[in-house]
Amino acid sequence: MATPDPRLQRLLGGPELAALRQRLRRHFERGGAAEGMLQLSQLQPVEREALALLSGRPAKVTSSLRLDLAELQARLQSAGIAGSLREALERLDGPITDFLAERAVTQAAWLVILSRPDRHPFLHAWLQSATAAGLLKRLSRQDANAADILLMQAGRVLGRLPATGLPRSQLAAQILGDAHALDPGRPVAALVLAAWRHAEAARGVPAAEIGDEALDDSREEPPGPAVDERARDIWARAGVLVNELARPVLVLNLPLPLGLDTAPWLPGEPAYLSLRWLLRAAPQWAMAGRTVFVCENPNLLAIAADQLHTRCAPLVCTDGMPAAAQRTLLQQLARSGALLRYHGDFDWAGLRIANHLLRYAGAAPWRMEMADYETAARAATSARHALTGSETEALWDAHLAPTMRRYGLAIAEEALAESLLDDLCLT
Repeated sequence: MATPDPRLQRLLGGPELAALRQRLRRHFERGGAAEGMLQLSQLQPVEREALALLSGRPAKVTSSLRLDLAELQARLQSAGIAGSLREALERLDGPITDFLAERAVTQAAWLVILSRPDRHPFLHAWLQSATAAGLLKRLSRQDANAADILLMQAGRVLGRLPATGLPRSQLAAQILGDAHALDPGRPVAALVLAAWRHAEAARGVPAAEIGDEALDDSREEPPGPAVDERARDIWARAGVLVNELARPVLVLNLPLPLGLDTAPWLPGEPAYLSLRWLLRAAPQWAMAGRTVFVCENPNLLAIAADQLHTRCAPLVCTDGMPAAAQRTLLQQLARSGALLRYHGDFDWAGLRIANHLLRYAGAAPWRMEMADYETAARAATSARHALTGSETEALWDAHLAPTMRRYGLAIAEEALAESLLDDLCLT
């Protein structure tokens, strides 16, 4: 920056006029015109005097002043001090950025990025949603070029989906050259998951219980276990394995899938099916019109195996809130035409699990009506367990939760084993 004219320095320079110069600079930073009138208020005496010298007008005892920028420009030019007020300010304090023009350029760049027709179809559709732009800008740290790169990488990943039991780390290494590029909280992973979920919703697949913002890696706190599990479930629906051996699904007496000569379980014996097997084997269940019972607790499945053995109807255990393996199996069975019937504990957590399975797996309640609870509550022994925790309503029976509140008792699923075994017994 060239040394300003000494006359300009005397007129408008110095630390005592720094605040005034900043106010004048903001006029141009906001796209203000080089000509016209500029209203300034709350001026200090030294600022009024400086402006009076610049404009050639007598100083007034007032805190407000209207500057004629065209007149001021003419005076600066005739004196050979500067070509304009803007030029004078730039000589004193450096270049002035036109933030409005810069913002317009930035917005135009984002518009191009958000509307490019060559994106993967899932990404192109998701980018039109209300939350997409905000998430993308956070993930890219407001950098349009970085966002474009992230979208290209996400599109390459989506181009490989659905997979058939491919480990996530292997997918990341093959497509992005980094085995951790799709780990939780990584930007490309968040975009892939968001686009996949949006595509599922467009096809009528029930949405996961988290929003896109939960996948944002700009959050100060890491995602919790529930968010991690939901993300794992989305990956599973895309055929990608994440911790594929964790929380396998416990089953009893499922029929042999089509095309398999031998089943990975013994008749009448409990068995665990891993997410890895469910995705890689992609079993074709011949279950159209058949009932598959679903329970919450492994103990009930063990009781059924002990007492009914091979005479027990097909039974699947969620082991609490279902994880990716449990949801994958139940969705496979539902797609095959199986009729899922669920029973769990009569407590608030049990109702939440039931609501989840009714909403996202198409299950129907199994001995989970108000009358079933009331019968069990009246027959409860002296060893009673009080209802605790956050309350919830039952989607399938508006009278169940109020009745549970009235009795105030939690009924464990195992306490109802006798009646449940009657339904499970095939002979």
